[in-house]
Amino acid sequence: MSSTRKSGSFVKMAAILAGAGLIVRLIGFIYRLPLTNMIGDEGNGIYAAGYNIYNFFLIMSSAGLPVAISHMVAKRLALGEFKNAKKVFRISLFTAGGLSLFFALLMALGTFVFKCWCEKYDATDNLWYPSIYCLYSLSPTIFIVGIMAVFRGYFQGFQTTVPTSLSQVVEQIFNAVFSIYLAWAWMKYGVEFGAAGGTAGTGVGALAGLTVLFIYYLLTRKHRNELFKEDKGKYRIESGRRITFSLIKIAVPIITGTAIFSMTNFVDMAMVNSRLAAAGFDHNTIVKLYGQLNGKYVTISTMPVSISTAIATAVIPSITASMARGEKEQVRAKIDTALRITMLISIPAACGLGVLGSPILKMLFPRHSEGGMLITVGSLSVIFLALSQISTGVLQGIGKVKTPAFNALWGALAKIPVNYVLIALPSVNIIGAVISTTVCYLLCSMLNFRALIKATGARPDYINMLVKPAVAAVTMGAACLGSYKLIYFATHINIVSTLFAIIVAVAVYFVALAILKGFKEEDLKLIPMGARITSVLKKFGRL
Repeated sequence: MSSTRKSGSFVKMAAILAGAGLIVRLIGFIYRLPLTNMIGDEGNGIYAAGYNIYNFFLIMSSAGLPVAISHMVAKRLALGEFKNAKKVFRISLFTAGGLSLFFALLMALGTFVFKCWCEKYDATDNLWYPSIYCLYSLSPTIFIVGIMAVFRGYFQGFQTTVPTSLSQVVEQIFNAVFSIYLAWAWMKYGVEFGAAGGTAGTGVGALAGLTVLFIYYLLTRKHRNELFKEDKGKYRIESGRRITFSLIKIAVPIITGTAIFSMTNFVDMAMVNSRLAAAGFDHNTIVKLYGQLNGKYVTISTMPVSISTAIATAVIPSITASMARGEKEQVRAKIDTALRITMLISIPAACGLGVLGSPILKMLFPRHSEGGMLITVGSLSVIFLALSQISTGVLQGIGKVKTPAFNALWGALAKIPVNYVLIALPSVNIIGAVISTTVCYLLCSMLNFRALIKATGARPDYINMLVKPAVAAVTMGAACLGSYKLIYFATHINIVSTLFAIIVAVAVYFVALAILKGFKEEDLKLIPMGARITSVLKKFGRL
């Protein structure tokens, strides 16, 4: 089998996961519109502060589990050790259940202690105190997501992303419906309760997603049992202790690296509060600016990165299986494909956000459209975050799970002095946090690339990965900006001008990349009407 066909298999997995990711992001955008218009930037600030704390506890309890479990299951399946693969699932379920329950209780108890401390010492006037109701509503979600992570990792180890994708879509639908309803129902008690209603929908969505995974597990049980019957049994059955140790050995560095990135959110929370105060901003303004940072910049800039997240998720078990079989050429082919597809999407996305930052916010949040400069300045971070995620996924796939954690630490440390200096400048203020985030991801992705090249000997195709997409994206950006200004001059309607500019941008980028011969046939076959597009490009000699 050719390297192209083998590397294409994980790309199909990534395509399924990426499609689901885009649907999830789209639903997320749709429900954040009424939510933001309901609770405003102040509510977004409260929501974000609570959610970032929850996210840290979630990372500590289960962030490394899907990767670790998919890595372990894929390796044992590749070697024909089906009984050991099945045992990995059982041990992981027990371990994750206990760990996630512990962190769920810890967060709930910690929130109660923090609330009592603030009220006792009259310290309720800070960014975190109004978020206590968000934290209470989110605590049970940690346990649910921990169990869900095991199922997702197990299925991904079989190199199928269908159950993960399906559960993500169902989870987000329930999340959207209940977040909006609960925020509306609780808003009458105050903005902090409205924000808590928005976070409460997260738990309902997680429960729905877990239900989908469990049903899928039951429906596919017969197929897996037939596969396990082919087990020759000519290997040693691993002990529960050995599996637990392996799980921890793989998961802990991943959790550490993810936690370090999560800590950058805490760095922003702490430094935004103190440094904006040093710049002369009052408390309410600080909360609103922090709400713009998390509710708008983070939400919008991470949407295109869902593609690289999907590719990274799919590439880990695929590369792990190739490594276990000693297929070095397959590993290099998969790395090249993953990097190229990630940049083909991330570079134009960054350029589009940079050009249309303010119009997009006016279109999405007509009642609270402030913060466009955050999108424009921070658009570059999309590229480096995508590079960081995909290179992290590849390194984890080849067994270098500690390396991304150390590189994430260096990136997080670089963020601190940039934050300290820039946020305190009144003319820069919250934009300083966006700039420091870009610096963080830039350093992390560079260090990951250096480690990747050293570990695999791979030499990325920089022309097709970076140069051609960048040239096409710059051309696209000019056409996008020009078309927006032209249509806005004629209509003075922002939503029409923005949507038209986005359509023009997609068309120009595709044509420009085709002229530069930036597409590869195996990639086009994975998109709708790919065969027809391939035929047209071949006809004009562009493929």
